[in-house]
Amino acid sequence: MRRGLLGSTVVVLGVVALSHFVQVRYEDRIVPLSTAPEAPVAVVFGAGLAPGGVPSAVLAQRLDMAISLWKAGKAQAVLVSGDNSDRFHDETRAMRRYMLERGLPEQAVLGDDSGLSTYDSCVRAFSVFQVRKALLVTQRFHLPRALYIANSVGMDAWGVAADEGQPSTKRYAVREMFSRVLALAMVMLDLEPAYPAARAPSAER
Repeated sequence: MRRGLLGSTVVVLGVVALSHFVQVRYEDRIVPLSTAPEAPVAVVFGAGLAPGGVPSAVLAQRLDMAISLWKAGKAQAVLVSGDNSDRFHDETRAMRRYMLERGLPEQAVLGDDSGLSTYDSCVRAFSVFQVRKALLVTQRFHLPRALYIANSVGMDAWGVAADEGQPSTKRYAVREMFSRVLALAMVMLDLEPAYPAARAPSAER
């Protein structure tokens, strides 16, 4: 019993340590909008749709920050990366529509409908869309993992929190701890995304 307890303790400590490593690895690259470096592209990660096929509140927050970055001249274009594996759940189309309705020109909004995960979005941004420097836009809790993946696959990535200036939340703490460890493993194994990185983006996008 003691041996099993010791083994469990070691596993838990290992998960915590690896998660912490990912969390702090690129922490200095999380910057406010006002001091964000200029980049050719701001990458926005999908976060689900609300009834009616419109961006969820969390996703709308990300899109609003990306719009602010574009209007401030911090990003020349925005790459929205989402999941449309279900014909009734097309995140990328909803994200593009949201931005176009708020004044961004069509040529400034790129779309990747094969961004099924944070890892896939980062790998495809680098390999398919040839993004070499980018501002990643998502909530503060998610940025460490996104930055770790993006910089590890070769991007010069900085992060701007979509919830900048708002109280931090512990809601996703446990899930994110395990997700960071999974991200570390995927980077170390150099996994291909669900759709091969060489696959061209949808012509509609």
